[in-house]
Amino acid sequence: MLAACSGGGQQIVPANTDTTQAQSADREFTTLSTFVAQNNTTGEYVRIFPTRETIDALRQTQLGQRELQATSPLTYHGGPIQTNPKMYVVFWGSSWNGSGDPSGVAARMKAFLAIVGGSGWNNSTTQYTQSDGQHVGNQTGSFVGSYVDTTSSPPSRPSQSQLAAEAVKAAAKYGDYSANAAYIVALPHGIKPQGFGTQYCAYHSTTTAAGHTIAWTNDPYLPDVGASCGAGSVNNPGTLDGVSIVFGHEQGETETDPFPNTGWLDSNNAENGDKCAWINLINNPNAGGYPTQPLWSNANNGCVQTY
Repeated sequence: MLAACSGGGQQIVPANTDTTQAQSADREFTTLSTFVAQNNTTGEYVRIFPTRETIDALRQTQLGQRELQATSPLTYHGGPIQTNPKMYVVFWGSSWNGSGDPSGVAARMKAFLAIVGGSGWNNSTTQYTQSDGQHVGNQTGSFVGSYVDTTSSPPSRPSQSQLAAEAVKAAAKYGDYSANAAYIVALPHGIKPQGFGTQYCAYHSTTTAAGHTIAWTNDPYLPDVGASCGAGSVNNPGTLDGVSIVFGHEQGETETDPFPNTGWLDSNNAENGDKCAWINLINNPNAGGYPTQPLWSNANNGCVQTY
């Protein structure tokens, strides 16, 4: 489905595999830029967060250094932002109540998301506005709730369309179809969408629900792929470091660009999380002490851990 960046061309192409399942997934997307895929059927954009190895390799190339340069500001592309962000998490499958969470991801994820709203780490998002002048919000209580969907179980390699359908179910449960809503689909241990851990760690996108466009995120089980998606990045052993690093990255981007790519992006189509991917990671006192990456700030002309 998604594949690693290649050399200086920065074109990411589908993986070469002979399995029928993987071939089906390969056909789901067009070729990719570093951070962006487009669904062949729906036309919806997918904003991927590449693995640490992919970003490290990219930064070794001249084109990659230009693409991730810390001198290109974000500019507005005419679409909505999240003026009052609301996060809703669906833990897909009954295994979340048992063997599907051996590392304790659910508890860490809920604890981290509960402090994102109102945090100094997330406050840099508030400098970005939409066409009516409203700013991205950073209110406390932006994590509204979560539930375990026991009515179905995810396939071993869910497609983007299947993940989007699960987000639609969550939207129906909560009834929030506004641009402020972020529906986060959390996958249990052992479920690995094509490309997870080899090319990307998570992604955010949109889909249609009840006649509305909603923002949603694919958050796979990060401990399954270890250091590629953040384990041990800050702490030792740091099994859950990636939960706040990766999922925080996705939320910061969703708030500033909920309907990719109509919000805030730089000249190379990088979002506020992309420009600071996998650099200057810390246990952040401005984010409840959890490990985080910086977010890009136009006001500071750089990546910041607080604002």
